[in-house]
Amino acid sequence: MCELMRLEDKQLETDILIIGGGTAGCFAALTATENSDAKVIIAEKANIKRSGCLAAGVNALNAYIVKGQTPETYLEYVKNDSEGLIREDLVYTMAQRLNKVTEKIESLGLVIQKDAQGEYVSRGTRNIKINGENIKPILAETVLKSPNITVLNRVNMIDYIIQDGKVAGAYGFSLDTNTFYVIAAKAVICATGGAAGLYRPNNPGFSRHKMWYCPFNTGAGYAMGIRAGAEMTTFEMRFIALRCKDTIAPTGTIAQGVGAQQINSRGEEYEKNYGLPKTPNRVFSTVEENRNGRGPCYLKTTGITEEQQQELYKAYLNMAPAQTLKWFEAGKGPAGQNVEIEGTEPYIVGGHTASGYWVDTGRATTLAGLYAAGDVAGGSPQKYVTGCFAEGEIAAYSALEYVKGKSNIWPENDQIAAKLAAVNGFLQGRPGRYDEEDIEEAMQKTMDDYAGGISSGYVYNSKKLQVAKARVDELLPMCQDLKADSLHQLMHIYEVIDRLYVCRVLIHHLEARRETRWHSFQENADYPQRDDANWLWYVNSRLIEGQVKIVRRELVKKDEVYEHSNQ
Repeated sequence: MCELMRLEDKQLETDILIIGGGTAGCFAALTATENSDAKVIIAEKANIKRSGCLAAGVNALNAYIVKGQTPETYLEYVKNDSEGLIREDLVYTMAQRLNKVTEKIESLGLVIQKDAQGEYVSRGTRNIKINGENIKPILAETVLKSPNITVLNRVNMIDYIIQDGKVAGAYGFSLDTNTFYVIAAKAVICATGGAAGLYRPNNPGFSRHKMWYCPFNTGAGYAMGIRAGAEMTTFEMRFIALRCKDTIAPTGTIAQGVGAQQINSRGEEYEKNYGLPKTPNRVFSTVEENRNGRGPCYLKTTGITEEQQQELYKAYLNMAPAQTLKWFEAGKGPAGQNVEIEGTEPYIVGGHTASGYWVDTGRATTLAGLYAAGDVAGGSPQKYVTGCFAEGEIAAYSALEYVKGKSNIWPENDQIAAKLAAVNGFLQGRPGRYDEEDIEEAMQKTMDDYAGGISSGYVYNSKKLQVAKARVDELLPMCQDLKADSLHQLMHIYEVIDRLYVCRVLIHHLEARRETRWHSFQENADYPQRDDANWLWYVNSRLIEGQVKIVRRELVKKDEVYEHSNQ
């Protein structure tokens, strides 16, 4: 332990602070500076050149309005896939921008595959193929060229500055220097992504970070909002990805690329036996087949052509090389053996499900001055890459309108001193009986055993949730005794604290929805049936005086303009 380690505050100010330099954050910054003279700061925990969910690239844009489709048909797809429980206004306003933002990223240098007629090569009815291994560097390079954007790489933001009931900036610290940042901003856009690492993952030990969702997305943006009293929505709609076993590589490239069907150990196609082919059912059907003794389950790839096999090798080398290496190591490619599949641990991610901040049509949260975009914004599932671009654009335009005529508001010196003292408290004194990894492991075991993790087939009940709630409530205070001997470890302490706040809210949401609307994603053993008559409404929540309070909200339709009028 370095007894002399101590952070010193550094004060910055800007018009718009964007927390998170991933997909939505970078696009929001570009939108703001290309349409105004506003000064923008992006605070990014990693480095924007290779951060967020696009860090390793992507081989398709999964949200695009192809020929013959419309924003209305996209809305219907999302509504049907999510069993009717979405913010129609958010999905529709996002869908209206999908093609425009695609043209924008193509103009910046992204290679989109085209056919002989010069049309985009589609993959299904809503997505197009790209050469996307450099999509994030392309976006980052454009951001770095803007004179009005300042990028703070390797800065971990920890809490919002609240002044007069409004968000007026945020606090954070550098991972490279002993600097505590106090950033005053007229508006803040949160674009930090969702939350991984809440549950015990598929792979243990040194492989525990081999997961579907970016392991560095720890729910920080959610947690900052929760602590500040922002309203959150639909955390109970978790996301569980169906992946290639062990490598946790994507299955969609195989399923859509070569038309591979899900089969059980008997060679039977089984998904059709569990209802319509909706996203949750792909996982649920696989879990049920295994539970009933018909596993392992596979994607049927035996018999595909050599050309198709080579295409799969190339595709996975670009985005998930472990899968191609596994094929090579086994001496058999997908043409010679089927690909075993399994579900991941649950995640909270608003880009695939509806979990996140409760926002209005302009992506304003319930805290004045704070906007949310991308995976951290709730209500709008199936955003994927282009949907995050679209929401970043919408949030930027809203923030620009909000900052007109406003001045920066600084926190009082004693507020800054108190926050700095709290951070420095983790750097002072001797280590205790446990560290942040011990608490994280206890949290993940608790969530796995009692809040519907892999070990229980994603099923939970009220009694188990009560145990999970009590244990998470025990773990949070224990974090105050943690000690760090480096800035990197200090970051890990804040990450586990943030994850625990997200877990608290998630457990309350799982408890509140007394039905089973999305199999596996939200499998309530006490209430196994879907119940439209009583539960076709949003489960929202706020942290009030340290307690999570559930808030009930009515559905919002496509043509409504929701502006937090029913608070």
